[in-house]
Amino acid sequence: MVCSGIIVPMMEKSTDRITDGEIHPEDHFDRALRPANLAEMIGQTQIKENLQILIDAAKLRSEALDHVLFYGPPGLGKTTLAHILATEMGVNIKVTSGPAIERAGDLAAILTNLHQGDILFIDEIHRLGRVVEEVLYPAMEDFSLDIVIGKGPAARSIRLKLPHFTVVGATTRLALITSPLRARFGATYRLDYYETDALVEIIQRGAKLLQVAYDDQGVHEIARRARGTPRVALRMLRRVRDYAQVRADGKISGLVSKAALDLLNIDGQGLDELDRRVLLCVIEKYDGGPVGLNTIAASVSEEPDTIMDVVEPYLLQLGFLERTSQGRQVTRNAYEHLGLDYLQQDSQQKLF
Repeated sequence: MVCSGIIVPMMEKSTDRITDGEIHPEDHFDRALRPANLAEMIGQTQIKENLQILIDAAKLRSEALDHVLFYGPPGLGKTTLAHILATEMGVNIKVTSGPAIERAGDLAAILTNLHQGDILFIDEIHRLGRVVEEVLYPAMEDFSLDIVIGKGPAARSIRLKLPHFTVVGATTRLALITSPLRARFGATYRLDYYETDALVEIIQRGAKLLQVAYDDQGVHEIARRARGTPRVALRMLRRVRDYAQVRADGKISGLVSKAALDLLNIDGQGLDELDRRVLLCVIEKYDGGPVGLNTIAASVSEEPDTIMDVVEPYLLQLGFLERTSQGRQVTRNAYEHLGLDYLQQDSQQKLF
């Protein structure tokens, strides 16, 4: 049996968007749905195959797993995969996050409590402080911890040996991880958005756990609007279930799903009110762009990080938004989706 390790509280952003991939307080349901092993996990086929090889090789050599880094948009299963690795290896997992480790001493306390083969999962690893990173480098590479005792001329440095352990990092911003830290991970995997068929399986599993009746049309309608993200799909499932129980016969049908999600202002492509505000802002105020990220954020009264991490990835995936050297620009597809006439701007005229 895999024991739960020490859990360091994680600092999380609060948000009420149903269509984002951030962690919400009600996500205990999502955690209950997490697969326990690779065989139970739906989607991410290539990553699962690579991880299975990594696990089997480590077991054959009776070694700890190599350090693993997962990156990609929120809600795609980075935390789930970290727990699966611990289960498959039969070791403990200790969970923390970059913002929670404020001082080098905090990391030292965690590292000295690890046992042979344990997994240390660091979410938002790109937010580690530089001083903390300096402590992590020798720990990951040489499995040792350098500690300075005393102050001034009497200070001396001692090196403590650590058991061989595995760091599993997760980030939505790979570019913000420093090169020395990134180089110390032996395996790096990018999680992509899920196909609709995979989301259908995930939603069906969730509906069975909730003991709610459904038909194929109802499940497909949710999957189609779930932005390719399992966490979003399960959150939508809960809201559609509420609507079905209050305003219908309790069954999630195609019509019920459509009515519930329309009421939540989530359209057929999975765009919510904030997504449309961003697109309309660029179209109506800046002639479709290009316009800078900070300008967009100020215009819609949101933080630039929210636009970059939560809104942009899916709009880019759909081909509704482009990143250019001058800024963000809305595409013809976005105009057509919003029912607006597309008037192509002459980029040369915009300069005068």
